[in-house]
Amino acid sequence: MNFELDHFIKVFPVIGRALPITISIAIFAMAFGLILGTLITFLRKSPFKLVNRLFDTYVSFFRGTPLMVQLFIFFFGLPQILPFFAILDAYNASIVVMSINASAYISEIIRSALNSVDNGQFEAAASMGMTKSQSMTRIILPQAFRIAIPPLGNTLINLIQGTSLTFMLGLQDIMAVAKMSAASTYRFFETYMAVGIIYWIITTIASKGNKYLERKLNYELN
Repeated sequence: MNFELDHFIKVFPVIGRALPITISIAIFAMAFGLILGTLITFLRKSPFKLVNRLFDTYVSFFRGTPLMVQLFIFFFGLPQILPFFAILDAYNASIVVMSINASAYISEIIRSALNSVDNGQFEAAASMGMTKSQSMTRIILPQAFRIAIPPLGNTLINLIQGTSLTFMLGLQDIMAVAKMSAASTYRFFETYMAVGIIYWIITTIASKGNKYLERKLNYELN
C-alpha cells in the first residue's frame, strides 16, 4: 500500500478539531498539579511523622504506577465503591487524575529546588527583619522556582503526551479522532503519522516557551 499524500494532508484538520480538548486537559492538569504539588511539598515538611509518611506514600504511589492504571482506577473503579465519582465525565476525570499524577512529580521537583537554595539565606533575611514566611515568599521561592523551571517544563510535556491515553476513557481527544479516522479509511500510517506530528509540534512549542521563561527569570533575578 502506497503513502497517500492527499489523505495525509486532509487528516490534519480532522484531527485538529479535537486539539482544544487535548491542550486544555494538559494546561488544567499542569495548573492544578502545580498548586497541589507545592502544597504537598510543604506538607511533607510537617513535624508530624504520620503526615510525612502519608504524603510520601502518595508521591510514591502516583510516581510508581502507570498513568493508564490511575485513569482506569479513578474512572472505572472508584464509582463502584464511591458512587459520587460517577458524576464525573471522561474530560473532568482526566483532568483530576492527571493533576494528581502531575502533583506527585511536581512535589519532588519543588522539594529538590528548595533544598538547592542555600539555607544561609534564611539567616540573612532574618537579620534584615523578615519573618520566615516573608523570607520564603520573597527570597527562597523565587530562586527555587527558577531552578525548577526546566523539570516543570518536562512535566508539562509529559502531560501533553499523557493525554493520548484519555481516549481509553471514551474522550474525543486528538488520539481518539485519529483512531476513528484510521479505522474508517484504513489509512493507518498517514493518520498516525499526522497525529504524531501534531503532538511533536505542541511539545516543541511548550519546550520553546519553557526555555523563554527560564531565560526571562534568569535575567530578572540576576
